[in-house]
Amino acid sequence: MEALLFLGAAAGGLMLLFLAGVPVFLAFLILNVSGVAILLGPRAFGLVVNSIFTTATTGTLTAVALFVLMGEILFRSGATDVLFRAMDRLIGRIAGRQFMLAGALSAVFGALSGSNMAVAAMMARTIFPGMTARGYDRKLSIGMILGGASLAPVIPPSVLVIIIATLANVSVAGLLIAGVLPGLLLAGLFIFYALIRVRLEPALAPETPEAAGGAGSVSAALLSCAPFLLIMASVMGLILMGVATPSESAATGVVGAMAAAAVFRRLTLPMLAGALRSAALITAMIIVIMASSTLFSQLLAISGASGALTEAVSALGLSPWLMLLAMLGLVFVFCLFVDQVAVMLVIIPIYLPLVETLGFDPLWFWLLMLLNVTVGGITPPFGYAMFAFKGAAEGVTMNELFAAAWPFVGLFLLGMGIVAAFPGLATWLPGFL
Repeated sequence: MEALLFLGAAAGGLMLLFLAGVPVFLAFLILNVSGVAILLGPRAFGLVVNSIFTTATTGTLTAVALFVLMGEILFRSGATDVLFRAMDRLIGRIAGRQFMLAGALSAVFGALSGSNMAVAAMMARTIFPGMTARGYDRKLSIGMILGGASLAPVIPPSVLVIIIATLANVSVAGLLIAGVLPGLLLAGLFIFYALIRVRLEPALAPETPEAAGGAGSVSAALLSCAPFLLIMASVMGLILMGVATPSESAATGVVGAMAAAAVFRRLTLPMLAGALRSAALITAMIIVIMASSTLFSQLLAISGASGALTEAVSALGLSPWLMLLAMLGLVFVFCLFVDQVAVMLVIIPIYLPLVETLGFDPLWFWLLMLLNVTVGGITPPFGYAMFAFKGAAEGVTMNELFAAAWPFVGLFLLGMGIVAAFPGLATWLPGFL
């Protein structure tokens, strides 16, 4: 009982620090140092140093820095503007074409950056003004962009996947590849929903006089897309074929991003310097947070909270499916109010022994958890992707954002249900590794 009280006090204290606005890395450090002092005394502070050193020297985290750098180069160089114009020509002239463009571009940009906030902000600055100028429904336009942006942490490469896989002791390559089919499923659900809405209410997407482009423009568009397709193929293909580790494929992606910027004559030394500086700062913050989370799991083990929680869950006698629903539901509620990364850093050490006790497939379970925390980025009232969209778009109210987001939150939950019912969607591709 004392161990469970310690667990509740630790988790509650951490949430209070988050809600008080304390940065994630600082909140974890405060909790961990306090826990070490209470449980082991000041002589155990070496545990803090050892945890930071172990995490900072974990080889798989090299992929985090490289994937962040790849996205920074692509966005800072403006190479993504070329992809935007190319896909606009390829989609052609069909009813609701801008909705299709928003969904497809968000998914592709997510695969190139891995950041839902970056994709939401960029799409708010680029495609959203054009959609409203053409008379497209504002709420459905916002919803499509938010839904597409939410795929960024799911479709590889994804920094969040590497964090989860490292802390949960599962294959980084396996969890990266596991997100491909669910990500495509969700993108398909979003586009299908928008097209059905347009079919039922044509006024949502009024006809526009723009031409679809002839054969020459289509050929040019395909040629413009080629560098980006090569980047995605090199990152995912090399992992799937077992030719390269995630870190090695991430390095290939960085080289590909530089090559794409050079092809479009946007590779400059100031741009590279800015990308390197930003990637270094983001990576350092992630490593400090992960080191603190690793120490948090060690504190749970030392206090006996992990073992006590496992025994308590086993004593409940609930079916695995009810336990899965309860575990996912708890995380969904947390993500309504707390940063998704922070939630995962707290939850993973607690859930890790439960996954083994309940007999869940680790890749399948942690992919469901990834989907669960990802949808928090577009869930009112504190979805970070929504705030990024509002900051980049002019004249958008919070009421509009909330109303636009809820249908896509529902579609995301539907996609999670499909993946839960058909585990092969998560485990089939990793089976080829």
